Amino acid sequence: MKRIGLFFGSFNPIHTGHLIIANYMANYTDLTEVWLVITPHNPLKKKDSLISQYDRLEMVNLAIEQAENIRSSTIEFSLPQPSYTIDTLAHLREKHPDKSFVLIMGSDNLASLHKWKNYEIILRDYHIHVYPRPAYHVPQDLAAHPSVTITDTPLMEFSSTFIRNAVKQGKNIRYFVPDNVFEFIDSKGLYQ
Repeated sequence: MKRIGLFFGSFNPIHTGHLIIANYMANYTDLTEVWLVITPHNPLKKKDSLISQYDRLEMVNLAIEQAENIRSSTIEFSLPQPSYTIDTLAHLREKHPDKSFVLIMGSDNLASLHKWKNYEIILRDYHIHVYPRPAYHVPQDLAAHPSVTITDTPLMEFSSTFIRNAVKQGKNIRYFVPDNVFEFIDSKGLYQ
C-alpha cells in the first residue's frame, strides 16, 4: 500500500522552505510520495490575506514541475469551507482505499493540534510526520505518541508571510521562491 504524505498549506506563496520539507519527506522517510494540498481557507487563519486559490495552485504546480514524487492536490477545492483536516482525510480515504495517508506538519501545528476538529480521531487513525519550526517545541505527550514521528527535516527560518511582506516592501525575493514562481508573482503583480 502506497504511503502518501499530505502536506496541507495555504501556499500563499509556496517557497523554497516548503519544497525542502516536501522533498525531505518524499525521499528521506517511509513515504512513497508527497501531495501538496492547497487549502482554500484554513479555519485558524484570516481569509482576507489569501490570493486566489487558483493562483496558489498555479504557483505550486510551477514549483514542482521537475519533482518526481511530489504533486499538488486540489481535493479541498470541492469540499465545504473552511476546510477541516479530518473531513479531508475521510474524503481521501473513501476516494483512495488503496492508499495510506500520513499527515505532514510543523511542530507549530502539532503544538496547537488540540484546537483541531476531532484531533483525537486524527491521532488514533493516522500517522503524523513532524518537521521542526523555530521557537516551537513539540509537547512531550505528543512527541511520545505512537502516531507521531519527529523528523530531522532541515530547519526553515522563513515563511510565506515573510515573502508577502518583502514583496509589499519592494524587496528582492529571488531564491526564496523558485524562479518560475518569482516570475509568476512578478508578472501578475501579486502581494503588492
